[in-house]
Parts: sequence; C-alpha cells; structure tokens
Amino acid sequence: MKRRPPISRRTFIKLTATVAAGAALASCSPRQSLTAPTEVPITGIKPTIPPIPNTGIIPSGTTPSTPGQANPTESSSQPEPSATTEPAYLAVVHGPDSAAITRAAIEALGGMAAFVSSGFDVIIKPNICTDYHTPEYATTTNPTVVGTLVTMCLEAGAKRVRVMDYPFGGTATSAYATSGIGDAVEAAGGEMHVMIPSKYTWVDIPEGRDITKVQIYPDILEADLLINVPIAKDHGATRLTLGCKNLMGVILDRGMMHMNLGQRIADLTSLVRPPLTMIDAVRILTANGPTGGDLGDVKQLDTVIASRDIVAADAYATTLFGLTGSDIGYIQASADMGLGTMDLASINIQEINLG
Repeated sequence: MKRRPPISRRTFIKLTATVAAGAALASCSPRQSLTAPTEVPITGIKPTIPPIPNTGIIPSGTTPSTPGQANPTESSSQPEPSATTEPAYLAVVHGPDSAAITRAAIEALGGMAAFVSSGFDVIIKPNICTDYHTPEYATTTNPTVVGTLVTMCLEAGAKRVRVMDYPFGGTATSAYATSGIGDAVEAAGGEMHVMIPSKYTWVDIPEGRDITKVQIYPDILEADLLINVPIAKDHGATRLTLGCKNLMGVILDRGMMHMNLGQRIADLTSLVRPPLTMIDAVRILTANGPTGGDLGDVKQLDTVIASRDIVAADAYATTLFGLTGSDIGYIQASADMGLGTMDLASINIQEINLG
C-alpha cells in the first residue's frame, strides 16, 4: 500500500481558501506563555474533537490496496517491523512501557520521518479537558505518550513542537500541571501553549453538511503537522470520546456543537483532518466520562492505536469497549463523508506485543 506524504497545514489552508481573517491574525502574538493574563477558564461545556487533511486515507466503502486481518480484536504477537516491512495502515501496540509502545506504533506506520520534515512546526493536541484528576483516572491523555511523541518529532528534525488544548474545566495552566502533560512535554523539549480566546477566527468548512463555519484556533490549521492524541474513554453524550471528538478542543464555541453532535463533529473533522492520530488506551475510562473520578471505572490496557486515518483509528478503538464504529454517531457520519474507513477487515492492521 502506497502512502502519500503528509500535506502541509499551510497548503491545506490555501486549498480551503478560508483564511479571510488573516490580517486580524497577523496582529496576534504567535505564541502565549502559561501565565498569559488573558487566560480564562471555560465551564459547563463538554469537550469534543477536530478533523484532518487528506494524507492517503481510504474513503469509507472502498478497499485499500493492502488487505489486513479480518478480526481486529484477535490478538496476534508480531515482531517490531523491520525496514523492509510494508508500513501499516493502522498499528496497534501492547506493552507495559508507554514510551516503547508509542515508538513502536509510529515505526509501524513508517517512522516519524514519514510525517515530520526538517524545520517543521508541529502541534500535538492531546485531551487535557479538565484539571480535576491526575493521570491514573484516565480522563486526560497519558503524559508519557505525549512526551514521547514530542521527543520523536524533535528527533525527526522539527523546529518547534507545541502541545495545547482548551480545557472546559479549570484553566489551561492548572490542567496542564494536574495532567502531568506539562512536565512531560517540557522535559522532552516541547512547549506548552495556552490557547487564547481572542486569537480564534472564523473559518469556512467547505464540506460541512450541518455547520459550514466555525471559530477555530488558527495555529491548528497553519502548523506543518497536527498530531491528534486523544485518550479512549466513555462520554455521556457520544458514548465514547476518541479521535474525532478530541478535535472539539480546538474550537471556541463547543456548546453549539451539541445540536446534531455526531454530524457536527464529522463536519469539523472534514476541516481539520490531522495527518496522524494516536489513541491512548494505556488506561481507558469505561464509565462516567468524560470527567470520571472513580478508579473503579478505569481499565489498564497498556495499548496505543495509530493511523493516518482518524476514522479507522476510532473504529478500532471502539472494539476496546465491545462496540463498533457504527455504534458511534460521529464515526459513522465521518465515514459517510468519506473521511476514512470503518471497514477494519479491509486494511493492513499490524498488532504488536512488546511483552
């Protein structure tokens, strides 16, 4: 199966022809510190996810060139892929070392150099939805997974790697600290970035079926690479929050998304289209999401899932909860829009066990 190289976010912006607010954005500072005085908490809104640019995703209903295993829930121990192994369409890696499984998943897709070129400006978007709980509660993305991705991007030649989210509970400063992600990112040489409300701009969604315009953080669309890193967990409104849902953290008004939520998440995904999605299933939250708070709802799986195809990644992740992609409205809607495939039997899935 041949892969297309990642599409530059700047090229993507030009194609969508939606940056009418460019002049206004030029007056904004390109980055903000964690102590930015205009940082404000958002409360009472539940989080969701964004979309990615077309980087070789196979549309739903088509058959990729490389067939894969028919049963994604069937565990098979495979060695770490060698340089001669064809890159996976989707990688699933199990093991007790979160850094090692993160690296193995990216290597199975062809290595970080398949996504990052020298001088790239990279943004990593984890789920840092609140400052309520520390990492063991599985409400925010595993900090080791995020820190390892930062390290790998810098090793591949990235000029800058920023990590950001817009929490709906607490401030970014407190959420970054409580989640453990702030320390992990800074130790890896990355930057924690606070998303300032005044910087958001209106952008058209050319393929949107229910919403055709949204206020989005412009850096998300302008970066050379966006890596989407949700945690797999229960959600009261959508059953599960995964890759597509995680993109809601890049828009300003998440309240409006909750009308026809599944389709609107798919519409957003058609705009953002991250070239790489890695789903953190080191620990998953099986009930009372998205905020959790009971360790009895947490299940340790020591697993990560990675793909260029956000729909395929999400569809596989549903199997961890005994569901399928068609059980989740935004996954089905995204597949219906041709943003990826839910047909796991038709793709090259590499499942790797690291012990």
